[in-house]
Amino acid sequence: MRVLFTCGGTAGHINPALALARLFQERQRDCAVLFVGADGGMERELVTKEGFQIRTVTITNFQRSLHLRHIRHNLRTVRNLGLSRRQAEAILDEFRPDLVVGTGGYASYPVVHAAARRHIPTAIHESNAVPGLTTKALSKVVDLVMVGFEGAAEHYHHPEKVVVTGTPVRGDFFRYTRREAREKLGIHDERPLLLSYWGSLGATVMNDYMARFIALECGAGTPFHHIHGAGGSYRRMLQKLSESGADLEGHPEIRVQEYIYDMPTVMAAADLVLCRSGASTISELIAIAKPAVLVPSPNVTADHQTKNAAILERAGGAVLLGEGECSAEKLYALAEELLLDEKRRREMSHALAQVSQGDASERIYKALMGLLR
Repeated sequence: MRVLFTCGGTAGHINPALALARLFQERQRDCAVLFVGADGGMERELVTKEGFQIRTVTITNFQRSLHLRHIRHNLRTVRNLGLSRRQAEAILDEFRPDLVVGTGGYASYPVVHAAARRHIPTAIHESNAVPGLTTKALSKVVDLVMVGFEGAAEHYHHPEKVVVTGTPVRGDFFRYTRREAREKLGIHDERPLLLSYWGSLGATVMNDYMARFIALECGAGTPFHHIHGAGGSYRRMLQKLSESGADLEGHPEIRVQEYIYDMPTVMAAADLVLCRSGASTISELIAIAKPAVLVPSPNVTADHQTKNAAILERAGGAVLLGEGECSAEKLYALAEELLLDEKRRREMSHALAQVSQGDASERIYKALMGLLR
């Protein structure tokens, strides 16, 4: 069996494909896997790190603006569509896949579209509550559309093709219990653990709030443990922490890191998470039933992070707080309230468990094998 996965742009598109690729190779010992991403995309590093081969196509996005610079960009994108189509055809000729699966990102379009024209079995998966431009366009030509949430079928032209599967999450997230994860992190008392992060690039405005947040923690005598991932604005945050008077050396319970490399362990140990609401993060929170305060990024297409977060809030598993409503004081008061209320956190965890679609990887695997049969 030969399976081609195509994805890119964000971890929310790449991680589900990686989880599925590993499952296919576990179940089908003779399964050959190839990934296709975009030139210069983060997928090259992530996929290679996991031991899979990846090829790339030359594809860029469309800008929704009439600014001259954006018009030039869109003209280049139109030219790239033709180039990427030829590149996709060449990759299909060489790899000769039995199945092609797209999990989002612009690179998916030329590859999945070309495969559908050849009548190769094709499927796409959408992790977000609403489809992106690429997913919506491909839904018209593929054999199967897989979605992460109930009620998503209404967003597609052919709802009869849509099956709710949930979104695959890496097996690392299920490796440790809360107690085992806390021991791995060297936490030996019973104070709850707060995890906060705003994405790998870091959100400057949110990290500025967190600097003041941490100063409030220090002033309160650190009633809980706290691990914060600052991302790309780490140096700026250290400066803000110094200006705010936060004494990290005197409060070892607070750890500020540039990146959190052992996220599955830290999330397993956490009692509450403060974070954005991208597809990958939402899927992980649901999979391990972790209560959260979600602050959606306002800088995403179709405001899809707010729509993702709203699903968890309606279920009772998260609190949604708009970035425009945020302040350090409001975040701190909300986090403190939840961390001191174990009963409410248990109720939130139970609510998230009801949202879960179960083993999403298994559901998707069965659906894709059904296509082949």
